[in-house]
Amino acid sequence: MEQFNLRSFKKKMVLNRPAFRRFLSRIEKNKQRGLDKIMQQEDVEVWKETDCLACANCCKTMSPTFTTEDVKRISKHVGMSQEKFREKYLYLDRADKDWMNKSQPCQFLNLKDNKCSIYEVRPLDCATFPHHNKTKPLDYIHVYKQNVEYCPATYKLVERMMIRLEGEAPK
Repeated sequence: MEQFNLRSFKKKMVLNRPAFRRFLSRIEKNKQRGLDKIMQQEDVEVWKETDCLACANCCKTMSPTFTTEDVKRISKHVGMSQEKFREKYLYLDRADKDWMNKSQPCQFLNLKDNKCSIYEVRPLDCATFPHHNKTKPLDYIHVYKQNVEYCPATYKLVERMMIRLEGEAPK
C-alpha cells in the first residue's frame, strides 16, 4: 500500500470535484442495469489499496450523527451520564435534529496514530462510513457526492467507476 498524503488528496479533489459531480449526477439520473454489481466489485478492489488509519480525514473534518443508542452505549463506556456526555461533547443540529460533535477533529481520535479511543462502541455512522456497503449503491449516490470530498476510498471508487464506464480517469 502506498504512503497517503492528505494534502495532495485535497488538492486532487478540488481539481476533480466538478468532473466527479457531473459523473455521479449522470449515473444517478441514468441508472444502468447491472451498475450496482459493478460498484460492489470495484469497491472490493478499492479496499485492497486503502488504509483508513493512514488518513482519518473523516474523523478530522466530519461529524457523525449520534443516535440515542450511540449516546447510551458511548456514555456508559466512558463512565458518564447521557446528559453529561451530550453536554460535554455534542450539540443538537436544529435543522436536522441530529446530535453532532461540538469539535473537530473528533474528541475520540488519537492524532498520533489515527486510532479511535472508543472504536468498539463508536457511533453507527462511523462504523458504516463511507457507506459503500449498501445493497443498492445507486440509491446512495447523494452520499457519494458528499463523501468523495472527504474519503480517499470513495474518491478511488468513483475514479474507478469513471475509468470502467467512460474509459478515462480525471486528471
